Amino acid sequence: SDPTVGVDFFARLIEVRNGTRIKLQLWDTAGQERFRSITKSYYRNSVGALLVYDICNKESFDHIPDWMTEAKRYIEPHNPVFALVGCKLDLVRAGAAREVTEEEAKAFAQRHGIFHIETSAKTGLNVEQAFKAVTQEVFDRIQSGQYKIEDGWDGIKTGFSRPNHLDGNLVEAESAKSSCC
Repeated sequence: SDPTVGVDFFARLIEVRNGTRIKLQLWDTAGQERFRSITKSYYRNSVGALLVYDICNKESFDHIPDWMTEAKRYIEPHNPVFALVGCKLDLVRAGAAREVTEEEAKAFAQRHGIFHIETSAKTGLNVEQAFKAVTQEVFDRIQSGQYKIEDGWDGIKTGFSRPNHLDGNLVEAESAKSSCC
């Protein structure tokens, strides 16, 4: 897929282990420094974040602690769910030089108590699993009472469900209707 310039929005349905379907609103913020000032507003009402780095680019991995700190600062008071996602696995499998070892990334994830996975957006490898892992953890925190539905906070909403006969792809189509300004 093309790199993000600014911010892209997507909506997606993910089914967790007990069969509950969760609607995600995904904000893909650009990792470039020049967009950092506009991405801060997208943390509001968030409960999770995929911290994505390029496994062929050590510098992108070195910035992960900064992105994690920033996300925590703007998502508070809620403790966000993070997943560390290495991308461009297809390039490594095609012979490109890996600059971030899987062991290094796993060690970082373990130190911070977060999920780690390597993916390929080009082939789709493990992309769904990355979203499912974060969604399942958010759902588990709701079930355990760690995340509460609060007045005035739109991070988690409950009670709305689509009839089972509707296709989940309808949610995908909603992003095309979104507009700004």
